[in-house]
Amino acid sequence: MIALFGGSFDPIHHGHLITARAVLEALGLETLRFVPAREQPFKVGRHSAPAEVRARMVSLAIAGEPGFALERAEIDRPGPSFTVDTLRGLRAREPDEAFALLVGADAARDLPEWREAGTLATLARLVVFARPGVQPPALPWPCQVVRAPAIDISATEIRRRVAAGRSIRYWVPDAVARVIETERLYLADADDSAGEGIRNPLST
Repeated sequence: MIALFGGSFDPIHHGHLITARAVLEALGLETLRFVPAREQPFKVGRHSAPAEVRARMVSLAIAGEPGFALERAEIDRPGPSFTVDTLRGLRAREPDEAFALLVGADAARDLPEWREAGTLATLARLVVFARPGVQPPALPWPCQVVRAPAIDISATEIRRRVAAGRSIRYWVPDAVARVIETERLYLADADDSAGEGIRNPLST
């Protein structure tokens, strides 16, 4: 079984990486694929970095990390990036593989509003991860709940720090910081609140 961890990753940061590793270990799985969205339906026109640049940052962040991989299903498909379409595409491409869909507790509260929400549990094992002290929502479909570390890092705050000229060292992997600097990303994002931390995985 392969775990799928999606989101904007705008940018990917250490909170994503630590959470991914912790959830993968809790599930007893060996492989987790990061699935950057080309265009999240709830964020149409609001991604700060281009899709290909966000995918490149993910690839650099996980380079050499055992069990982590980049999944380009949504990057290579025109948006909006609906999860149900992604799961159907992966099942068609890899019919002998099983998938676990990772959803943060906050995002899970909105899960009933996702496109064809009732179909998701038939295409993948639903896994809701929650930080200590956070109560996962009750869902009308079978799901597994796992606990994730409490890490207070968000992509929104990283973008604000960049816009304000503040250091993001230790917030993101060094290779990601170099892309942000080279591509001059997030310099105009001081007032942007469209980002995500570790709580809104695979795009709706």
